[in-house]
Amino acid sequence: MSLQAELESAYSDFQKAAPQPVLDTFSAGVKDLASTFNPAQAIQPGQKFPDFTLPSATGTPISSTSLLADAGTNTKGLLISFYRGEWCPFCNLELRALQKHLAEFRAAGVQLVAISPQLPDASLSVSEKNTLEFPVLSDVGNKLARELGIVWRQPESFGPIFQGFGVDWGKSYGEENAGTLEVPIPATVLVGRDGVVRDVFLDTDYTKRLEPSTALEWVRKL
Repeated sequence: MSLQAELESAYSDFQKAAPQPVLDTFSAGVKDLASTFNPAQAIQPGQKFPDFTLPSATGTPISSTSLLADAGTNTKGLLISFYRGEWCPFCNLELRALQKHLAEFRAAGVQLVAISPQLPDASLSVSEKNTLEFPVLSDVGNKLARELGIVWRQPESFGPIFQGFGVDWGKSYGEENAGTLEVPIPATVLVGRDGVVRDVFLDTDYTKRLEPSTALEWVRKL
């Protein structure tokens, strides 16, 4: 089954289980994002990807330079997935799909990296829950995502819904970020060893993600 088929199945289940007011609130928020977000203002192929140092799931600072170095001399670049958080079933499906193809990405000379604004403890939970064998980093406050132009300040109307789902925003994202509900628009970026962006996938519809097979096609062109 393709990743998109899994995502569609998960969304169908969500539609059956969630109350209509919840569905309507999320739908309105996503439609507003689609109408106001300008993809041309986000990171583009050919641009330099910002150097970064972010804490890993265990709190160890990891830099983009070290990721390339640790992956070996044959490394061609980084494939970076920006996801919203451990509470997002669509994000978890994407991360598990990437994990299934990890050996292929490594064989092709690319280091996988997942980044979210959640605190390291939450990143550790994501890594363990999805049995991930690639780095999961914390971009607390969406500082890197903001540089890339992919931050979405979700409507305040989403707050009570997240609370109802048991998501403690302050605990997961830091108390200083509890009132913002900011997350990255899910994105996948392929960065060459020279730090230049080669390909970008970005969709304001959170149920749409890049197929690992397409990412592998990107990688093979490096």
